Amino acid sequence: MATHRARAVWEGDLASGVGRVSLASGTAPPLHVSWRQRTEGGVDDQTSPEELIAAALGSCFSMALSNGLSQAGHPPQRLSVEASCTIEQVEAGFAITKAHLKVRGVVPGIDPDAFQVEARGAADGCPVSGALRGNVDITVEAELEQE
Repeated sequence: MATHRARAVWEGDLASGVGRVSLASGTAPPLHVSWRQRTEGGVDDQTSPEELIAAALGSCFSMALSNGLSQAGHPPQRLSVEASCTIEQVEAGFAITKAHLKVRGVVPGIDPDAFQVEARGAADGCPVSGALRGNVDITVEAELEQE
């Protein structure tokens, strides 16, 4: 199996410093990160570890759901996933406490209840969810769109 890499460089103190994250694959330009973006949001042209986790979770979940639906005889035409990841101040400092997945799908021949079951299964079964399990509360919202 593959090993994937990224590189992070931080310059300055936590409050006013800035970092860069680079993907070894080169599929995205270096991404700028900051503490302010991480805790307050709204900083243009910067991201956060939580946004990167949300991207990883959303993409992994969409693959797992596509596979589960296909194995159940309902290959999807389209799955659109919005993922969020929340950091909060807790007693011990800061913690990533929850993630939410909202999926809308065009899936011929499946009923809404079966789609819900498949979505919950995908959220439980994707590897990124597995890495977060026990530390992050992951919730799922699933809705079928008309074909």
